Amino acid sequence: MEYVLIADDNKDITDILSVYVKKEGYEPVIAKDGPEAERLFKRFDPIAILLDVMMPMKDGYEVCSSIRKESSVPIILITARGEDYDKIMGLDIGADDYIVKPFSPSEVMARLRAVLRRIKKEDSSEENKNIIKINNMVVNLEEYSFTVDGKRIPLTKKEIETMWTLAGNPNKVFTRDNLLDSLWGFDYFGDSRTVDSHIKRLRAKLDTVEHPAWSIKTIWGVGYKFEISESDF
Repeated sequence: MEYVLIADDNKDITDILSVYVKKEGYEPVIAKDGPEAERLFKRFDPIAILLDVMMPMKDGYEVCSSIRKESSVPIILITARGEDYDKIMGLDIGADDYIVKPFSPSEVMARLRAVLRRIKKEDSSEENKNIIKINNMVVNLEEYSFTVDGKRIPLTKKEIETMWTLAGNPNKVFTRDNLLDSLWGFDYFGDSRTVDSHIKRLRAKLDTVEHPAWSIKTIWGVGYKFEISESDF
């Protein structure tokens, strides 16, 4: 069950927003003041918060600031004060959006959907930033793993870094010096033969599986590139 925390001391508002939140497929959790909003946040771990600014005991700005110290949960502030100063203050302390009363519940839900889509997209980008997927191969730099057709190929750390560098720049030619600097560092005292030997061992492992759509190509007199067909790029 995914929860949306609705914090407002006006029962009419919490009642109508609860109905709309349920229509979106979420379970509403109601708080009538600031301290209760903080308690329910910790208890239910909601996916989003609809937070009134003018609440008893602790206002929405304080609650937002407090929650932001420990969570990046989406927070939409709802208030009767529509001055630019109030909006800027709310956004500066970490709110994701700001809605002024009176409002349409449909607009609130549209804002909620928008902020959740944005967070989901950001999370997806974060998850994928250390993963390269091309055709039937996956290079996972976070796990330091390499798979083809779901089969894990036992590459060394340096071989995985080589695949990450080459596959992350399809069809780009890397000179041997480029690869030496990128993979071994500027202070490495080896020569280009180190790269050639390394690529030879890597290719031998790659050739244990089928990979007709991509390969490591030698550019004679220059270096290497990860070649991929246009239909699979």
